[in-house]
Amino acid sequence: MIRAIITDIEGTTTSLSFVKDILFPYSRERIACFVKQHAEDPQIVSLLEDVRVVAQDKHLSLEGIISQLIAWIDVDAKVTVLKSLQGILWEEGYWRGDLTSHIYPDVARNLRAWKEVGLTLYIFSSGSVQAQKLLFSHTIAGDLTVFFSGYFDTHIGAKHDPESYQRIAEEIKILPPQILFLSDVEAELNAAAKAGMRTIWLVREEKLIFPATHFQVQDFDSIQIDSF
Repeated sequence: MIRAIITDIEGTTTSLSFVKDILFPYSRERIACFVKQHAEDPQIVSLLEDVRVVAQDKHLSLEGIISQLIAWIDVDAKVTVLKSLQGILWEEGYWRGDLTSHIYPDVARNLRAWKEVGLTLYIFSSGSVQAQKLLFSHTIAGDLTVFFSGYFDTHIGAKHDPESYQRIAEEIKILPPQILFLSDVEAELNAAAKAGMRTIWLVREEKLIFPATHFQVQDFDSIQIDSF
């Protein structure tokens, strides 16, 4: 019996184009100015030092840090410090009204329905927890954060690593077979399955693949929780 659902964001609850064509370009265009403006803020000072650590160059200049961040953005690097800085930058954009998150039409009603039947809902995304909360609190369907009991990012581990899903199960105190993980990425689903979780492959904007290694659906409306 499923007791909890963990969902990915990009390509699962939210269109790939919103992240790739709006959020990423927004941060790329503004990251240099943002870093220069906040270079003396204690929180940002710590994160900039983390950039030097990850880049393995303790003498990296401010301009060098900016170049490194842009390079990571350009290849969608799953670098925790980059995701943290993007989350802070996007927060300014959301509060200014520059950004409103896309959510597929079936998402809000199913989150509400799952919550009403007693399931606990979580997010696991490579974006920072801060960015996740911002995205779901500023959607075209309103504030959806009320449905979630917790958020996980790469601080818990890589999304392709089964140990990350084991750690999440331990943290939420639910056995892996009682957890359903939703994602559009096969490697993530493979990792969750190896950790013992149940899985569903979201194939939002493409044709279903046959044969497939995980049960596939094209939207949340097609998910039958009682079948697990």
